Amino acid sequence: MRKQSGTEVFRITGARQSLADDVRGRQRRYIISMSVRTVAVVLAATLWNVERHVAVVALALGVLLPYVAVVIANAGRENAPSLPSTFVPAPTRPALGAPVAGAPAEPAPEPVAEPGTTGHGGGTHPAG
Repeated sequence: MRKQSGTEVFRITGARQSLADDVRGRQRRYIISMSVRTVAVVLAATLWNVERHVAVVALALGVLLPYVAVVIANAGRENAPSLPSTFVPAPTRPALGAPVAGAPAEPAPEPVAEPGTTGHGGGTHPAG
């Protein structure tokens, strides 16, 4: 049987993403956003005399996307309040004979008089 030494137990399922992975993910999102912006600006310039409506939408996307990309890239690390606590205390086992929490207490046994004695605290008197 393994001995419990009071060590702390940690859950890894609730662990946050590492800082390097977080930065890498933000950089990837920013590069993708800027690539989409570049394509939108080139599309707006190409379609300006052909499809003016599409060119205006692409130009608006090219103007607004840098702001959105910077806000997304500068957003802080994820906050996971819904995940369980990362610390789980080791379970404690009650000692043998100790009362279990939540169990009803047993009433004390009533004293029983021995045969041939009176139950009034006097000396012993033989019956009969």
